[in-house]
Amino acid sequence: MSAPWNYRRFSAMLLKETLQIFRDPSTLLIAFVLPVLLIFLFGYGVSLDTARTKIALSLQDGGAPAQSLAGAFQRSRWFDVAAIGDLQQLKHDLVAGKVRAIVVIPSDFSRRVERQGGADIQVITDGSSPNTASFASAYAQGVQASWAAARSADRGTVAAPVIAIDQRFWFNPELASRFFLVPGAIAIVMTMIGTLLTALVIAREWERGTMEAIMATPIGMGEFMATKVIPYFLLGLGSMTTCALLAVFVFGVPFRGSPLALLAIASAFLVPALGQGLFISAATKNQFVASQIALLTAFLPGLLLSGFIYEIASMPRWVQAITYLIPARYLIPPLQTVFVTGDNWRLFLPDIGAMLGFGMVFFTLAVRATKRRIA
Repeated sequence: MSAPWNYRRFSAMLLKETLQIFRDPSTLLIAFVLPVLLIFLFGYGVSLDTARTKIALSLQDGGAPAQSLAGAFQRSRWFDVAAIGDLQQLKHDLVAGKVRAIVVIPSDFSRRVERQGGADIQVITDGSSPNTASFASAYAQGVQASWAAARSADRGTVAAPVIAIDQRFWFNPELASRFFLVPGAIAIVMTMIGTLLTALVIAREWERGTMEAIMATPIGMGEFMATKVIPYFLLGLGSMTTCALLAVFVFGVPFRGSPLALLAIASAFLVPALGQGLFISAATKNQFVASQIALLTAFLPGLLLSGFIYEIASMPRWVQAITYLIPARYLIPPLQTVFVTGDNWRLFLPDIGAMLGFGMVFFTLAVRATKRRIA
């Protein structure tokens, strides 16, 4: 397989590989159906927002201040007061998962507010969901603080604060989790398309007995690799474009960058994704084994260690070190930036360079693994 490049032979092999894609229902399913399902799953099924958390109120005081505070919880945009009643019964609802927290307004609340100007409340949360518990506790304290400030203002006893905090959230004022989950899901889709599909191409040739016929041709290594990569490269860009359109027009994710930046980022990531898939395929010769290795080495690390769901800075140091070996780690920040923030090539170029570097390594390994088998 050391013959010089021949355009006619290359075109024939490229057409053969393209037709093979459209004749394989599983390839079309993974390329066109699975991306849409994943985008809708992460767009609608996964949410890190804490709005409208179900809580219960144990109102042990019938005074006007206690009733006013209870009304503040009922009007809050962060809570859905699902029950008001006895504390013992509400504890059963908390254990059963019907509510996420119980706000207890004690029996001496109104008296202490009238005498001291303020009183404490108790917030009982479900510790089996730590994030929801911490958010519910913090928001409950915020509702009480807002209620106390409004009450003091009505009585004319509010004092001007020494420091006033004016919060501004750039790029995502509503703090909507879909603004970073959906672009991150595009990275997972590209990992699936790039690595999983190409992990099957060379192994499929061996299983179907067509590799011997290819070995008998004078095709060069460069031609062989290019015919395996180009169709899936275009397929990956097509899937990315579909997902990007769904993100903008269905889920309302802003797109403040340029199509050129998105194309450059996606193209750079497909290089290591395709190279890794070809290396796995050439090294295993078996489609089932190749698909399992692709899932374990590309999809799962891309999902768990890329910063898509779990923030890398919060991981243990040794896990953070491992994330530098995950190509998807360098894809998700640029993707989220180009959607929510806009073009920032000073941030894009280092990540693009890292992804291209991974691609060179994987393609080198793929060529060596293939040479040992068909040279």
